[in-house]
Amino acid sequence: MDRHIDALGTRKTLDTKDGKVEYYSLTDLAGEAGIDLSTLPVTVKILLENVLRLHAQGAAKQEDVLALARWERSGAVKGEFPFLPARVLLQDFTGVPAVVDLAAMRAAIARLGGDPEKVNPLSPADLVIDHSVQVDLFGSAMAFSRNVDLEYERNRERYMLLRWAQQAFNQFSVVPPGTGICHQVNLEYLASVVLTRKEDGAMIAVPDTLVGTDSHTTMVNGLGVLGWGVGGIEAEAALLGQQMYLLMPTVVGVRFHGHLPEGATATDLVLTVTQMLRKHGVVGKFVEYCGTGLSQLTVADRATLANMSPEYGATAGLFPVDAETLTYLRMTNRSADHIDLVERYMREQTLFRTDETPVAEYSETLELDLGTVVPSLAGPRRPQDRVALPDVRRNFRGAFAQQLSNGHVLGDGDSSKEDTDGSVEIELDGERVRIGNGSVAIAAITSCT
Repeated sequence: MDRHIDALGTRKTLDTKDGKVEYYSLTDLAGEAGIDLSTLPVTVKILLENVLRLHAQGAAKQEDVLALARWERSGAVKGEFPFLPARVLLQDFTGVPAVVDLAAMRAAIARLGGDPEKVNPLSPADLVIDHSVQVDLFGSAMAFSRNVDLEYERNRERYMLLRWAQQAFNQFSVVPPGTGICHQVNLEYLASVVLTRKEDGAMIAVPDTLVGTDSHTTMVNGLGVLGWGVGGIEAEAALLGQQMYLLMPTVVGVRFHGHLPEGATATDLVLTVTQMLRKHGVVGKFVEYCGTGLSQLTVADRATLANMSPEYGATAGLFPVDAETLTYLRMTNRSADHIDLVERYMREQTLFRTDETPVAEYSETLELDLGTVVPSLAGPRRPQDRVALPDVRRNFRGAFAQQLSNGHVLGDGDSSKEDTDGSVEIELDGERVRIGNGSVAIAAITSCT
């Protein structure tokens, strides 16, 4: 006879510095389902808490909870389950159409004689304006503010709409232009690791999860927040409280041990891991980093790795919450009470990692000794085409054989001899200036990564 899951019975109380909060206990669920939580990847536990909470609200079946609770590394458990992210991250290119759709719904309801204010996001949403800012002025203290002013002037109608939306809709905020790229703003300001919300008159603590309309939404997984990029329609559905259905996840564990050698950087590690995961094949899978080597990586390093999930093909690359996560929350001015909540909740839910934490049973496991990472470059064409620094000349000659043969590049990889004393005269801000060998030019480069 199958077990019965009393979802409401798993709702427990947690004491924090800021008072009592309630939560849905994975430990209690494990007892009812007859499973060992220590064998489950953190990714699966976060998804499991989500389904358990949906079941308590009548939005998921008991079978969904049991199926995910009995997740196996072999992939023997099949099927799909509902998932409702805690919030939605939008950027201006894909977020503005969503706002227009919400406004159109309000207009339609008003025409039919209904109350337009009933149309509201059911999941909190943040729209970060980051994709349209241009650099018109530079080289002065006033350049930044003037560029932002020009952005408002050029897109006045858009900003009128967004200002109205922020005032009209509940749970909808707009981050103005000039603040930063959306996934960086998400990491530094918006992500909370643990969210609290009112439910039946009580404050409920839940893991921070999200979907975003930028492919590099995955960056926030470096902070222990599970999230990934989706299309505009999926994001809009989540914003309106509609669940998405996920297949039973394949979770690839990447175990780090050792230390990065002197001279090797997080970029070198990223290129090494991207090459390794591309070769292994992780498309459509979740990656979870584990092992004692994680303690050697800052959240900035982890975020760089997590940010590259689209490049190595994974849905997301999660770093479990640990002491380094708490350090980052302090550095970015999160309150002491909130950090206390994060630590207590994550420990209580067996989601907090230490070097002594048993390694979970993953669908597939890869290992990397951080000590083997060497200074590297990417390319010449794809990020997974890593080239160790000593091999750059040989690789360059192989990649550009045609250019080598027509004389643009010498056989040893050097450029043709140039006039190092020459210069050229150009006009800059109405003045004639000379640019010569050794002149320093700074280019404004916008990049999603």
